[in-house]
Amino acid sequence: MGKRIINFKLNGVDRDEYVMDNQTMVDFLRKQMHLTGTKRGCEEGECGACTILLDGRAVTSCMMLAVEADGHEIVTIEGVKQDGVLHPIQKEFIDKWALQCGFCTPGMIMSALSLLSENPHPTEEQIREGISGNLCRCTGYAKIVEAIDSAAKIMAKEVAK
Repeated sequence: MGKRIINFKLNGVDRDEYVMDNQTMVDFLRKQMHLTGTKRGCEEGECGACTILLDGRAVTSCMMLAVEADGHEIVTIEGVKQDGVLHPIQKEFIDKWALQCGFCTPGMIMSALSLLSENPHPTEEQIREGISGNLCRCTGYAKIVEAIDSAAKIMAKEVAK
């Protein structure tokens, strides 16, 4: 297998990094970039624990090769908080008790960000569909849906100001 340089933006920073041709994005982020918020779960694209944003759209990083990031923008959970301030989705996950063990939380938040960027006023059904690629073994999803709905309303008020 070969090694090559990819040029991409990671959490708002332009990067030039060497990657192996067969290296998955989740392994690249965790091992090479030391961004461990992106979790390794099923490694089959089924659980959503490794969800990141690729050009603003949610993707499972276990199913993506790192070389595919060349020329694109990647956002991980570490890039969501800005200037030390939690994003409304992060804050609402805490305030609404939408997490327990926390393993699925980064992927849930990334999927929620993708959903809200496409649909800032989702219904409960649309929220559930938007996170349907993310599995949670602890919460039963009700609090997660509530947190996303609440964050959507907070974000809509901020935009209206």
